[in-house]
Amino acid sequence: MNLMTNPLLSPSPLEYHLLPFATITDEHVMPAFEEGLAAHDKEIEAILAEDTPTWENTVEAFERSGAILDRACNYIYNIVGTDSTDKREAIVAEIGPALSAHENAIYQNQALYERIQAVTPPEDEGERLKTELLRRFTRAGIELDQAGKARLAEIDWELAQLDDRFSKTLNATTRDLAVEFTREELEGLSDTQVDSYRTEEGTYRIPLELPTVQSLQRELARHSSREKLYAASQQRGGEDNLVTALTMVKLRAERAHMLGYKTHADYVIEVETADDAAAARKLLADLAPSASANAAGEYKLLVDTADEPVTGADWPYWESKVKMRDYALDEAELKQYFPLDRVLRDGVFYAANRLYGITVTHRDDLHGNNPDTDVWEVKEEDGTGIGLIITDYFARPEKRGGAWMSSFNDQARLTGEKPVVVNVLSITKPSDGSMPLLTLDEVTTLFHEFGHALHGLLSDVKYPSFSGTNVPRDWVEFPSQINENWALDPAVLPHYARHVETGEVIPDRLVRAIADARLFGQGFATAEYLGAAIIDLAWHSLTPAEVESLSATPQAVEEFEHAALGSYGLSVDNLAPRYRTGYFQHIFAGGYSAGYYSYLWAEALDADGFSWFTDTGAAGLFDASPETVRQAGQKFRDLILSRGASKDYTAQFRALRGRDKDVTPLLKRRGLMGAV
Repeated sequence: MNLMTNPLLSPSPLEYHLLPFATITDEHVMPAFEEGLAAHDKEIEAILAEDTPTWENTVEAFERSGAILDRACNYIYNIVGTDSTDKREAIVAEIGPALSAHENAIYQNQALYERIQAVTPPEDEGERLKTELLRRFTRAGIELDQAGKARLAEIDWELAQLDDRFSKTLNATTRDLAVEFTREELEGLSDTQVDSYRTEEGTYRIPLELPTVQSLQRELARHSSREKLYAASQQRGGEDNLVTALTMVKLRAERAHMLGYKTHADYVIEVETADDAAAARKLLADLAPSASANAAGEYKLLVDTADEPVTGADWPYWESKVKMRDYALDEAELKQYFPLDRVLRDGVFYAANRLYGITVTHRDDLHGNNPDTDVWEVKEEDGTGIGLIITDYFARPEKRGGAWMSSFNDQARLTGEKPVVVNVLSITKPSDGSMPLLTLDEVTTLFHEFGHALHGLLSDVKYPSFSGTNVPRDWVEFPSQINENWALDPAVLPHYARHVETGEVIPDRLVRAIADARLFGQGFATAEYLGAAIIDLAWHSLTPAEVESLSATPQAVEEFEHAALGSYGLSVDNLAPRYRTGYFQHIFAGGYSAGYYSYLWAEALDADGFSWFTDTGAAGLFDASPETVRQAGQKFRDLILSRGASKDYTAQFRALRGRDKDVTPLLKRRGLMGAV
């Protein structure tokens, strides 16, 4: 291939350097990746060749380096998540270990380490960057002897391969286990929903979502159909992924021990805002008994309500029935007020405009990586361009389940780069071309992922290392969870929640029903989440010796999970963790190992942080004057959204809130005031 014609080798000519997706083929990726590796090596060599180290010729040159490599990796890793093929997965399988080896070579380079040690940073952000870079070298084993460095590189190479293997197996089994139904078995779904699942063969196939509980379990009227879906969900990954997971746990434990840490959890959480693994475990241990008791009480109410035995497959269905009976919350009716386009334009974008003064405009002339995507330009109040967001909301067989935010370009003043971010959901696309109607959970997810997008879009830092969402995992969820709150704000909700056919604003009775039913189901939701977080920390709190005694058989893994849950006092009949080992994408192929607790840690920040927002207004922030709203939004933008990793997180929260975090608002929100 002629490298001169490869569009990944140079910055895109499109606005904001949006990749020219239509001209990029799979054949471009490996040549660009290999050229990127070579170019990055030469850039490192050039840094080391400078006679006298300075901040500019060392750290700033290092921050500028690797542009081709970043472009190729950002492209393929984003594409394989949303539009996976065997060929693309093979490319990623080849890239992962090579990239790991390349990064190890950089961060085990003694000359580069000493050069960075020698330079003097020019300002606060520079001082923080120097500290961060030196810590990367230490955590990559710069202080080990040559044998230790070689073994560490070997471990990282193996982990990169296993990460890819886990993901590929999960994706393949998720596709293969999509559940076939007859029309009669789909009783409870609307005709439009049913048609969305119809195959060319005339059967009906429902794809699986990432969590254990599938959203359609709330609607399917037949126990046998719910059970069929629920059982298939828990088969994903199979024994292959159990073997892969245990191998990864062993290697992570060995690596942590080599670097001087007791466990992988201690290694990971050292750089999180929780500071140490004991703090994360304490959070889970404090909440688990109360969540368990609340969930057990909810289950008893479901059993008393149902006219059939209630299993884990039935819990969501009967929960929705209780909400309808006791709180007049009809979830099928509620969906009629949540058409996707209105929620997005008149809810998500409207709230951001009121808070931060930004506008989001559809760009018909720019195109994303798939026909289902849309490209939007984000601008300041004065019309200055901020960046682009690509929205990719519809499920398709080649997209992994779940929802996430990622980026193609990160903001940095040093490079002049502006952000291009992507929001991904997995909403079923109606076969008749109509606008999808969202559940309340999907509405919340839409706001949540846009909160991540705002974190990337509104970044205003000098150095790429600190840009946007390049922050600890227990901080990265803080802005996104703050943004969820605007979904039900008294002024935002009626602005977008309008009946799909009549345009009628959501009636007060439904708004009251949402509020009244808010706490019911929190026991299940909290216990389900805690179960997954406990399993994560249990695996990653093992020492190398403890891991050696474990087996990867399904029975052994189930016993390990059960024992871990029991040790925290979390044991509820018919309630499975949100994720189990074989399909726990977050921790075995998603960068969240020993960090799944972070959603709850960030929610404590969110609940307390949002109480600051409401303190600035009346019943809700948007009942305040437009000036008050903008002032509050600007303060949050200045202290949190724009800072990325360039400032101390605890100090920034304290500057926002006027004090350190208080968990009381979180306990009230989840109905767990007796937990601590």
